[in-house]
Amino acid sequence: MKQQITVTVNGVQHTSEVEPRLLLVHYLRDVLNLTGTHVGCDTSQCGACTVIMNESAVKSCTVLAVQADGAEITTIEGLAKDGQLHPLQEGFWEMHGLQCGFCTPGMIMTAYDLLQKNPNPTEEEIRHGLEGNLCRCTGYQNIVRSIQYAADKMRGAATAAGGE
Repeated sequence: MKQQITVTVNGVQHTSEVEPRLLLVHYLRDVLNLTGTHVGCDTSQCGACTVIMNESAVKSCTVLAVQADGAEITTIEGLAKDGQLHPLQEGFWEMHGLQCGFCTPGMIMTAYDLLQKNPNPTEEEIRHGLEGNLCRCTGYQNIVRSIQYAADKMRGAATAAGGE
């Protein structure tokens, strides 16, 4: 028996009838056609499916769509604003943080959560923050540099706007 859910994804409210066992990642990809969130391992080990749900990073392959009823969700598609890449997206571009790109959306969403909670992370804190995400292409050095780039840019923007 299907259940009705209402979620706000990237600022847009959606109401849908879903099967109770439908995973959030499949709801985002197959029902809302937001294919930037990837299905990597289906076991919550790789983090490719990471999205922001109610201001915290979650692996959307471990959340049922019905559990997201009433939630606010941000996917990789929701980061860019007015045609401008988010500093994290820009950082991954500028610092060559993406390799094959499959894990990149999950890495960026995990880093987004990290920078919201710690705008000035050390390299060690960034590496610790990424522990739930796997890049199978090889090293993390450029990913870490990408996040440092974004953190610097975001702090600069906050300073320019009169923030910290």
